[in-house]
Amino acid sequence: MIEEKLIVQKLISMLEEDVLPEDITSRAVEGIKCRAYVVAKEEGLLAGNRFIVPFLEELGFRILDKKTDGTYFKKKDILLEFEGDAKDVLSAERLILNILSRLSGIATATANMVKLARSVNPSVIIAATRKTTPGLRIFEKYAIQIGGGDPHRFNLSDMVLIKDNHIALLGGVKQAIEKVRQYVSFTKKIEVEVSSLKEALEAYEAGADIIMLDNLTPEEVAEIVPHLKGKVLIEASGRITPENVIEYARTGVDIISSGYLTHSVKAIDISLDVERIS
Repeated sequence: MIEEKLIVQKLISMLEEDVLPEDITSRAVEGIKCRAYVVAKEEGLLAGNRFIVPFLEELGFRILDKKTDGTYFKKKDILLEFEGDAKDVLSAERLILNILSRLSGIATATANMVKLARSVNPSVIIAATRKTTPGLRIFEKYAIQIGGGDPHRFNLSDMVLIKDNHIALLGGVKQAIEKVRQYVSFTKKIEVEVSSLKEALEAYEAGADIIMLDNLTPEEVAEIVPHLKGKVLIEASGRITPENVIEYARTGVDIISSGYLTHSVKAIDISLDVERIS
């Protein structure tokens, strides 16, 4: 597929950061054939093999076994097994682990937040934000989905999101929505970020499709939701973590978006072990 080829190319460009002009240490094992095992050092939810497997195949490695993304794993589980030239294995080791550790960390944290939120609000959506690592957005948004979350916007052209700075520059919520409607396609939803009941009602009356209650406490969100529930999609965002997500979910919002999932999660501890085969 075209998409897979582009992903592989992106990973190869990342590998170049480590190996160019050369891996001076691993020259010592050039010509040795080895088998590599990617091993979990703690439990989690796997994300990233979808990208790593074709990447390794492109580099000439032979895949012997692999777990599927979305699989829960335990400590000491083998997530991926492959073989090839030892020099190439060791040169690619860090990139393999960085991608799998980070994406599995994001997927695991997302699944946990989804579980917590839906324990009190079964239909709530847990979504990502654009607070992603530069260069890794496509990977991190994918990991969100593996964890049962929604990627939200991939980039600025996906949908309209009128934020506080747009409103400040255009003179108000209504003016901002009217301005956007002059040029945006009917195919694009319009979301508006607000910080009060007054602004939320103004956004609804002006025809917003989604209203984001930004950086409000659960108590403040709970006061606004009854005025808009069932009339428009309501999203809560801003400083939402596993510690307080249940409080926000209880308010009855339709969507909870959290930058925590991509800017603050802990990577899963994963290692790579090798054995010589010739």
